[in-house]
Parts: sequence; C-alpha cells; structure tokens
Amino acid sequence: MRATSATVPSAQDGTMDFERAIPILRIFDLAKAREFYVEFLGMSWDWEHRFAPDLPVFAQVSRGGLVLFLSEHFGDGTPGTRLILRMRGLAAFQAELLAKQYRHARPGIVNRPWGWRDMDIADPFGNHLVFSEPVDTHD
Repeated sequence: MRATSATVPSAQDGTMDFERAIPILRIFDLAKAREFYVEFLGMSWDWEHRFAPDLPVFAQVSRGGLVLFLSEHFGDGTPGTRLILRMRGLAAFQAELLAKQYRHARPGIVNRPWGWRDMDIADPFGNHLVFSEPVDTHD
C-alpha cells in the first residue's frame, strides 16, 4: 500500500494540509558530513548557517524531493536516528553508490516481508538512512 497526501478537515478553515517532514540529523564533523552526503550519496549542499564563525553549523542537503537538515548544535537530533526514506529506483541508486567504492559502505538491498525493499546505510555519525521502495508485484 502506498501512502498518499490527503487534505484533512481543520477547525479553523475547514481544511488542513500536511507538507513533507524535514528531519534534523546530528553531525559532529563537517568534512565527514560533506564526504558522506555530497560525495557518496550525491546530494546537494544547499546552504549552511552559523551564528558566528566559531559556532556550530546548521545545513541543508537535498536530492530530488529528499531534504535533510544537518546540525552540529547540541539538542538537535539524536545520534543513531533511523529514517525511512521512501523512493523509486532503489536498484539504480544502489548501483550508483556501489560504483563509487566508498570505503565505509557497500550497501545491499533486503526484501522485507511487508512488501518493501530496503537499503540501510549508516552515516559517519551513527544515523541510519533506510532508502525504501515498494516491491513491484507486476513483474
């Protein structure tokens, strides 16, 4: 079953619409974050912000419709967070990543009994990004 967006009744104006969630992942090393998210996963480093040059960074990375916030700030995110990231084209994405021969990850795909295929990749900070697509039953 594939989730779809829906409009939900609201007390104020009769409708309410949820937009996508943007998770905040805790990072500890900016260079390692760039290596993993940009060089390995192929995401864009959209922007970063610091309140002063010597303070922690808060950044955004994206690829297609996927947007993630990365933060060095205490209290933002919890190391070890697991995200389920729904997508299409998982096998092509895996092939792209394997071709890079990244020394810290050679991700595999696992078929789950609930009808999804998952590729779990841990970032350098212990967060798990689980790229997931429905199993095509029309093969």
